[in-house]
Amino acid sequence: MPAGSPKTSQGFFMPPAALRTSAALLPLAPAPSLAEAQHVLEEVFGYASFRPHQADIIETLITGGDVLALMPTGGGKSLCYQIPALVRSGTGLVVSPLIALMQDQVDALKEAGVRAAFLNSSQDRGQQDTIERRLAAGDLDLLYVAPERLVQERTLRLLERAQIALFAIDEAHCVSQWGHDFRPEYRQLKVLAERFPTIPRIALTATADDRTREEIATELRLDNARRFVASFDRPNIRYTIAEMGSMSARERPWSFISTEHPNDAGIVYCLSRKSVEEMADWLVRKGRTALAYHAGLEPEVRRRAQERFLKDDAVIMVATIAFGMGIDKPDVRFVAHLNLPRSMEAYYQETGRAGRDGEPANAWLAYGMQDIVQQTQWIAGSEGSELFKRTQRQKLDALVGLCEAVTCRRQLLLAYFGETRAEPCGNCDNCLEPPKTVDGTVLAQKALSTVYRTGERFGVGYLIDVLNAKDNERACRNGHDRLSVWGIGKDTEATVWRSLFRQLTALGYLASDDEGHGTLHLAEKARPLLRGEERFMLRLAPPREKKSKTKSGSAAASKVETADRPLYEALRALRLKLATEAGLPPYVICHDKTLVELASQRPADEAGLHGITGLGTSKIRRYGQAFLETIARFAPHAALSNRLSPTVNQTLALHLAGVAPQDIATERNLDVSTIYTHFAEAIEAGVVAAGDVLDLDPADVDEIHAVFERLGTLESGKLGPAHAALDGRFDYGILKCLLAELA
Repeated sequence: MPAGSPKTSQGFFMPPAALRTSAALLPLAPAPSLAEAQHVLEEVFGYASFRPHQADIIETLITGGDVLALMPTGGGKSLCYQIPALVRSGTGLVVSPLIALMQDQVDALKEAGVRAAFLNSSQDRGQQDTIERRLAAGDLDLLYVAPERLVQERTLRLLERAQIALFAIDEAHCVSQWGHDFRPEYRQLKVLAERFPTIPRIALTATADDRTREEIATELRLDNARRFVASFDRPNIRYTIAEMGSMSARERPWSFISTEHPNDAGIVYCLSRKSVEEMADWLVRKGRTALAYHAGLEPEVRRRAQERFLKDDAVIMVATIAFGMGIDKPDVRFVAHLNLPRSMEAYYQETGRAGRDGEPANAWLAYGMQDIVQQTQWIAGSEGSELFKRTQRQKLDALVGLCEAVTCRRQLLLAYFGETRAEPCGNCDNCLEPPKTVDGTVLAQKALSTVYRTGERFGVGYLIDVLNAKDNERACRNGHDRLSVWGIGKDTEATVWRSLFRQLTALGYLASDDEGHGTLHLAEKARPLLRGEERFMLRLAPPREKKSKTKSGSAAASKVETADRPLYEALRALRLKLATEAGLPPYVICHDKTLVELASQRPADEAGLHGITGLGTSKIRRYGQAFLETIARFAPHAALSNRLSPTVNQTLALHLAGVAPQDIATERNLDVSTIYTHFAEAIEAGVVAAGDVLDLDPADVDEIHAVFERLGTLESGKLGPAHAALDGRFDYGILKCLLAELA
């Protein structure tokens, strides 16, 4: 609820004083309703309409029902419980697993004018007491609490004395013992159903397969809750999965980052703390701003790194999976994995941290044989039951299958979560550059035979040496140089053999040992292939990645017209100043999309600001005047107030911004002669003079005028004879401009 906007005892939403004085606003409904929720959406959060499923979820909660919601990252999950908490009487209690997530959400809510707070271990006793008193007094709209604190008896008694509007359990997949983020304390949250049976509850997650959904419903006592499953598709994310191949573990990701994201913020995930620190140091030596983040660092070091990542542009966070849950930074343009994640759920959630603003982003993964071996070893060495280990192996198999697929990655990823996509996506590496496959049956048989003949107790490197008859003292000592398989693969490069062994392992023909020695043995599936009863299609390694045209600036900024860019950059500078003064990340003030709309629409007063996405009443009250003053300094040129067509004015605006005709043509993807035709229309309308748009010597102008007079061009309007008489030295568009001035 905005500050100064108490709810009545009946739960009616009372708008802030600034809204109540507006005669244009109709009285709100006398009871919680979707219309009231729409009002809050517009006036508090600055959005005109709900996204898919949001309205139904909100209506269910405000009428007292329970909800289980599965929505993708960036799909608007938070509003699904924040708005009902503002509409219903009492305080919305949000269960959140990370301190950083709580801080981020509360900062954003306060900027929107909502009375929000959190209770966690980062506060001293005095701060916690103050928050608890505010809760008891009904002075909070939303309160964020960690699950381990919520289930304490002291906290539960505190909640029983307060008026609670609803319970929201965020990151609900943490309840699943099969999941990658299992938190045992989440299972204790069933106490909410027992102690507060009349208060609506909502569980939300972005990652849950069918098994996990059922586990969430069972463990949280939400069997009768309405279920909402939004599409898991994140169409703005491009999925690319590459073989590590012969390039080093550093050069491969650097090739991707330096060409695709030379100036963008991103996350690089590494498997170990050591590799995190080494990769971060290496990126810094390459000239990028890179920070390390892992659980072994001091809490204050992690806090400062996360704060800088959130507040600064173009920072790369190199991290273990300890980083990322709940990070709301909207303009992360890429997530790169240098090792295989542990499951499809982990891959989906971690890659989902890119492109939360809906703009184009990249999810890039490089992996190799060692990743499969290491993951298999970890599963075997875990303390879980055999059922747990079998489930984890199935999850690993699904992810490896995605990596080795030759069809659309997105279709497979969505299918894992039970969603069908009819057509290939056109935005993954397999769609953009379909991989080539060849009949690799004979090569596969040679590889499998070598594993068998050498006793099924050696790793890939040794097996390749045997296939290639490479001088190897160990092989000779083992007598393997006398085997029939010795040297049968001499005509094939080692890189092909390495890829083949990885594919055979990924597809279940070979299995690695559980002890982590990296040795391979035949799986039952290999026998029909060895006997020639089935074919094996070998996926060929793609060509070296092509250098793409480098990009700079944010994805949203790329949509800003050239004529609006000076204003856009001024607004970005203003946002940074406001954020620095408030001690907040810039995106909490407003997103890039908001700045793009401000630069293009150029509202002249407060009423105009209300039509800008992301600007609610509180933000307009705080920052509106500063935005308007900045916009006023960039008032459109008087020449643009005319009756010319939008396309002509777009060309004219670029010219007035100092852009040369050839560059305008490039910017607008038009022929330069078309640009001069636009100029000719502006000249004929008296908006500009020919001398303003043409870079011609006076002697050239005199020569053209003389030809026009001699050939009667002014009377006939035909430029062909004049163009020929001038030996084609001047573009038709230039001649049109000079003729327009004479007309």
